[in-house]
Order: sequence, then structure tokens, then C-alpha cells
Amino acid sequence: MPRATLSAGTIDYEDTGGDGPVIVFSHGLLMDGSVWHPLLRELRAAGVPFRAILPTLPLGSHRRPMRPGADLSMGGIARLITELLERLDLRDVTLAVVDWGGPLTLVGEYDERIGRLAIVACEAFDNVPPGLPGRFAAAAGLVPGGVNAALQPLRWRPLRRAPFTFGWMSKRPVPDAVMDAWLAPALTQAGVRRDLRAYVRAAAQARRDLLKACELRLPGFDRPALVVWAPEDRLMPREHGARLAALLPQGRLVEIADSYTLIPLDQPAALARALGAFVSDQVPTASSGS
Repeated sequence: MPRATLSAGTIDYEDTGGDGPVIVFSHGLLMDGSVWHPLLRELRAAGVPFRAILPTLPLGSHRRPMRPGADLSMGGIARLITELLERLDLRDVTLAVVDWGGPLTLVGEYDERIGRLAIVACEAFDNVPPGLPGRFAAAAGLVPGGVNAALQPLRWRPLRRAPFTFGWMSKRPVPDAVMDAWLAPALTQAGVRRDLRAYVRAAAQARRDLLKACELRLPGFDRPALVVWAPEDRLMPREHGARLAALLPQGRLVEIADSYTLIPLDQPAALARALGAFVSDQVPTASSGS
């Protein structure tokens, strides 16, 4: 897997290659770019041309700790995406976001290389940290040793389906091998847990930054934008999807049934239809079922 040395440290990223539109995929806390792999398989099966870039951001599943003192706030981590775009000299990319709302803070300040925005069921407005899992993570970050204490029980696989861990993230269980890989860095490396704690302890600042980005800067993003939401999502309020689409001058809303937040895992085929049409300059339908 290729690596890039950025201001905060060295990150891994996947690059599928290809001659189609470049799509840069972000991910959420305690996961990596593999959350998008089922979607990529669907796009390939449908014959959609694309080049995917999937960085592993320092959100707890990164393999190498960041530099001590690095800016690991929501905005600081999001800016690593723009650093990677500069390093790879990528322009006019589609930025695809799921779960973690950090990339929305780039809009209006660091978005000159972003040509399209695909927002998939993510933190928005003041919904940071979201739901039971977010509150649990935030509480763990406030207590010395709390992050480690919260993580170690997740070695027991059934606990991963609890509402306060990953149970409300997806309607269908994430495969054990995938979840094992997501959790291994934080379970085994003190430096990764240090990075994770730095992020969760900055939740108040993240809430302020995200609210400002959504309410004040998204209305200035006059480029194609797709918002994909799950009506049954238990972490990201349904009304946030419609609100985001209304704020974006070229925003369009697609709702996908039978899914929670991780639509790329729960409904990859339906999401591939919407995203494939979007990157191919076609107009997606107003709603899409499973």
C-alpha cells in the first residue's frame, strides 16, 4: 500500500488507478477505506469508469501513530485530505464522505481541488459526536486510560453489535475480518490510542467548526453535490439530509432504504447507482430503494 508523509505524519492510502473520474473517499472513526470496498465492486460490475483514492486517516484505524503534537482536531485531520490531493497533484476530484463529517469543514477554505461533493449519511450541523456511539467515545476520551478501557472489550465480537459501539452503524454485521482489521491498530498500539484520544477530546471544537461549515459555507459551494441518506438511520437525523441538499446550490437528495449510516456496506448496489450516475454527469433520481 502506498504511503504519503504529510504534516501530521505518514498515512497509508489505496489507489485503484484507472482513467475515469477521480473519487477520493473518506471514512469514519475506527474504520478505514475498506468501508467503501463493496461499493467499488458494484461500480466495477456496472462498468462505471473511475479512479479511487482511499486514505487511511488518523481516526483510530491507522497503522502508524502521528507525530506528537500534530493537529488531530476534526479540521486538522480533514486538511490532510487536501495535503494528499496536493501531493498526488489531483484536481477536480469528487470527494465522497460517509459517517465522519470532517471533510465538510474543507468547503469554502480548502476546496479548490474538489469539483464535486458526495455526502453520504454523515455528521452534520451540531450532530457531533453522533448518537450513543459518539457519546460513548467522547466520554472515554475524558478519562485517563478511558479509550483503552473502552476499546479492549471489543475484542469480544458480539459486543460490536451493541448500540453504543457499532450496532447502529449498519443494519447488517460488518464481517469479522473487516472489523478485526479496523480495531487492531487501536487495540494494540498506545500511539494510535493517543491519536484517537486527541481527536475525541476536541469534540466541542468539532461541533462548532462543523456547524459553521454547514450553515455558512455550504451555500457557497456552487458545484455539483449529491446527498445520500438512509431514512432509517439511527445516528444521522433524516432531516439533515434534506437540509444539506437544500443548502447546496446544486444539491440533490437521494434516499436509500433498508440501511443505517454505513450505506456503502448495507446497500452498495443502490449507492453505486446513485454515485455512478453522479460522477458520470447524469442526474440521479429523487429516491432509490434497496
